[in-house]
Amino acid sequence: MNFKKISTLSALGAGAAALLAPVISFAQDAAAPAAAAAVAAVPDKGDTAFMFLSTILVLFMAVPGLGLFYGGLVRAKNMLSVLMQCTVIAATVMIAWVVYGYSFAFGGSESPFFGGFAKLFLAGVTKDTTAATFSQGVVIPEYIFVMFQMTFAAITPALIIGAFAERIKFSASVLFCLLWVTFVYFPIAHMVWDAKGYLFGLGALDFAGGTVVHINAGVAGLIGAIMVGKRTGYGKDMMAPHSMTLTYVGAAMLWVGWFGFNAGSNLEASGGAMLATVNTFIATAAAILSWCVVESFTRGKASMLGAASGMIAGLVAITPAAGIVGPMGAIVMGVIVSPLCYFFVSVVKNKFGYDDTADVFGVHGIGGMFGALATGIFASASLGGVGYAGEQTMGGQLMVQIQAVVITILWTGIGSAILYKIVDIIVGLRVPVEAEREGLDLASHGEAAYHN
Repeated sequence: MNFKKISTLSALGAGAAALLAPVISFAQDAAAPAAAAAVAAVPDKGDTAFMFLSTILVLFMAVPGLGLFYGGLVRAKNMLSVLMQCTVIAATVMIAWVVYGYSFAFGGSESPFFGGFAKLFLAGVTKDTTAATFSQGVVIPEYIFVMFQMTFAAITPALIIGAFAERIKFSASVLFCLLWVTFVYFPIAHMVWDAKGYLFGLGALDFAGGTVVHINAGVAGLIGAIMVGKRTGYGKDMMAPHSMTLTYVGAAMLWVGWFGFNAGSNLEASGGAMLATVNTFIATAAAILSWCVVESFTRGKASMLGAASGMIAGLVAITPAAGIVGPMGAIVMGVIVSPLCYFFVSVVKNKFGYDDTADVFGVHGIGGMFGALATGIFASASLGGVGYAGEQTMGGQLMVQIQAVVITILWTGIGSAILYKIVDIIVGLRVPVEAEREGLDLASHGEAAYHN
């Protein structure tokens, strides 16, 4: 494949089925069934198996990876509440995705902001319909594309809850996330990954979700941390993570699952998927080492929490660039993202006083912004990337990336603020102070994670 000629296509990753015409290939011509049958593409079994594995790996990120990562970062009395929120939010979004989310994101509408209603309740999706990949004539079953995108939609709102963990009502977290995917995530996914999408039309590069997943969730988390308010006793009581062991286990699960996230966004088991794989290895490794070095200089010691944070920061940064930049560019991105995120979680957060429990904004939001912008730079063939489409230049692509980042921040920032307010009016955002002091495990779910 000539990557320079198709770089715009390959850069869109998880939305690739919307990139090639036809978007979804059906044998619809009733007047010429023989001709339709003659040209119908047969799904490639290897690519189908690859996408099935990638889909399961992304599920593994959410359940149990993200739950354990966040769970270890909160106090012991709130462990189960985090696990419940991650699990139930993911389950809720899965149902919403097949009922209307897939249609809203990839329904075939001409609108640059909305996918339409054509695929409501998965209308027209059968075991015989297919989705295109990057290779001419190679397709995969549409069902596997639906499921792969479903896992992205399921984990993204679950990322948000780490920002206001330990004080939000269970009902409020689920209701907010359902509204958020409907009015924020699905439109952004359409704008970035659908051929008719607004940001796609601008030429924005997002291989696996820098804007759609990480900036989107990170900014929503920041708004939530501010609107829900600080934890009772924040800055006075001991609020250290109760189990760095579980946080490490969760982070490691996320790294393993992230190969499905990034490599799977190539939609086929080809060289592009392997480029995404090697970049997911080495950008993450570089970010871990970079965070440890920064901590050694600033704190005198490298911490396990720092290594885990660097791991996630590296994964976030490489996500939009995984199949676009070269391995050396990936290392540079990993080295740079850790000091940047460290500054936000250790300096900026303290300066402004917001209580982002699991540093969702500092790692996902800032790491996603950096990754999206760096993608525009390191995509250059002169820096080892796949190159730009047409006559695009580095400066021009960087400007497009800036536009995509700003639009995503505004869309999710304004939309999230409105939705938090709506949820607060309907069910209220915070638990009572007494319930917060008792712990949400007992207060909200009537059970405890640990027994003496």
